[in-house]
Amino acid sequence: MAEARRRLRSGTVVLGGMGVVAAALTSCGSDPDRRCVDRDSYDYLNGYKVVADSNCKSGSSSSSSYGKSGKNRKSGTRDAAWYYDADVDRGYADYGTFSRSEAVDRGGFGCSGGSGGG
Repeated sequence: MAEARRRLRSGTVVLGGMGVVAAALTSCGSDPDRRCVDRDSYDYLNGYKVVADSNCKSGSSSSSSYGKSGKNRKSGTRDAAWYYDADVDRGYADYGTFSRSEAVDRGGFGCSGGSGGG
């Protein structure tokens, strides 16, 4: 009976340890969650309005896609940008950051955030 419990416990430890290692590897290796939002649409209760990804370029804001009037021709969005690690609810994103590096630094378990100093 004691041998069966010992085997069960060691199996649980191995499986639990594998889960921790998997979580550490996947949380640091992936890009942060991002949404394209209209920076001019901030609402105190809801946050930023989420717009189509086509309004944002792969870097930060999509200023190069604006027409002469300063608006994106497709959606009328003036200032679309990627918003990282936000809570999204009913088409609005809040409590995130516009800084990709800050979102990566906030990372998950096992990530080395910040700069190395000496």
